[in-house]
Amino acid sequence: MSGLLQDLVARHAARQPEATAVVHEKNRVSYGDLEAASNRLARRLREAGVRPGDRVCFLAPKSTLPLIWMLGILKAGAIHVPLDPASPAARLQKIIDACEPRLVLTPDEPFTDGDSDAPLEPAARPEDPAHILFTSGSTGVPKGVVITHASVMAFVEWGLAHFGLDATDRVSGYTPLHFDLSTYDIFGAYAAGAELHLVPPETALLPHRLARFIREARLTQWFSVPSVLNYMAKADAVAHGDFPSLRRIMWCGEVLPTPALIHWMRRVPHARFTNLYGPTEATIASSYHDVAACPESPAAHIPIGRACGGEELLLVDGELCIGGAGLSPGYWRDPAKTAEAFVPHPRRAGKRIYRTGDLGRMRPDGLFELVGRADTQIKSRGYRIELGEIEAALGTLPGLRESAVVAIPTDGFEQWLICCAYVPLPGTAPAPAALRAALARLVPGYMLPARWQQHAALPRNANGKVDRPRLKQEFQECQQASLTS
Repeated sequence: MSGLLQDLVARHAARQPEATAVVHEKNRVSYGDLEAASNRLARRLREAGVRPGDRVCFLAPKSTLPLIWMLGILKAGAIHVPLDPASPAARLQKIIDACEPRLVLTPDEPFTDGDSDAPLEPAARPEDPAHILFTSGSTGVPKGVVITHASVMAFVEWGLAHFGLDATDRVSGYTPLHFDLSTYDIFGAYAAGAELHLVPPETALLPHRLARFIREARLTQWFSVPSVLNYMAKADAVAHGDFPSLRRIMWCGEVLPTPALIHWMRRVPHARFTNLYGPTEATIASSYHDVAACPESPAAHIPIGRACGGEELLLVDGELCIGGAGLSPGYWRDPAKTAEAFVPHPRRAGKRIYRTGDLGRMRPDGLFELVGRADTQIKSRGYRIELGEIEAALGTLPGLRESAVVAIPTDGFEQWLICCAYVPLPGTAPAPAALRAALARLVPGYMLPARWQQHAALPRNANGKVDRPRLKQEFQECQQASLTS
């Protein structure tokens, strides 16, 4: 398999035009209809002035419409940039300013009505960018990760071979479209000629409704961030012998607590369980570990395993680095950040590796394990969060002299508790509720601190820097006190 991502749909539209491609609530879209609608959109985009290499943003709740947009943008030779409808307007504006799109598609102007269903001549190469995914940036400006057709296709090819995905599969579409896990849901399903079942956002937040969705859709594959599986386990939403159609359960984006894995493996013993690991900069996932047997102890550590086909994992001074087919060309229009994160391969001339910031080690059996982070970045509910971005947003709020954001581990759904220590300006006394409301206009909800603490002055270390370890200790002590009281 090779070529462009949009070719995957075209192949199945030619072979099985009536087969279902996407299911959303009561709506079903066939491969033939998906191909025709995206061809019409591509022509409309060209008529509107979109040229190869242009960026086209789209903003809409998850449904069949943005999936048509995604394909049509690619067929026009352009680069699609998904926007999170739940993000504050200020953050969306930063993304739009950064990528300078030719157009922004919204449901008010879907651009899907056209005069011809005929496809355009290909206007991109496999090594060209397919999309830009914006992640949290430490300076307060989101970073745009450029992902090529070839890097997505490389993972899709490996995934189909490793998992045995085929046209009989019914694949979950749980992840939001601006999150890179959705890339495999979508294009993996298209590559196999399978059905992609989009999980409605209102269902995604309720564990028992989510379990009912899996049953009624008769899903054969589930792929999500681990917090979803953990949440369903804690809510006891999974019955013994549940989900008889489910063949595979995969997770990526953070650590799945072993007790939750045990819960699932005991109740859905017929499924195959796979831990995937990889940052957006290396396209979806770079390593995998098929969990062969249910862990005997809740304290057992689940490794991230070994490199996926075409990928390479290596340790450089204890830091986990990634090379191979999935590597991004870099950050959109940011050569300095690109050069800092994508460095020359230590053993292969002319090759690059990506510094993940994750600390790792290799076990005697050759499997890799994660042991922590080298910086202030965290993963919560599958979202990568730079605490510095939250601090940068807080710095724009009136009434604050300074602030510092730290994160402490928690057993809850989010896995990390974001905490803010702040010093108000003299003569002001902003309440945490007011600060939270103001901050909510600047960052997504998953970045909002859950704990707030007012200080007369922030603690400093010997170098005059904010003493973050001390702040973390204080918040942890407060958390322990609240749990025991």
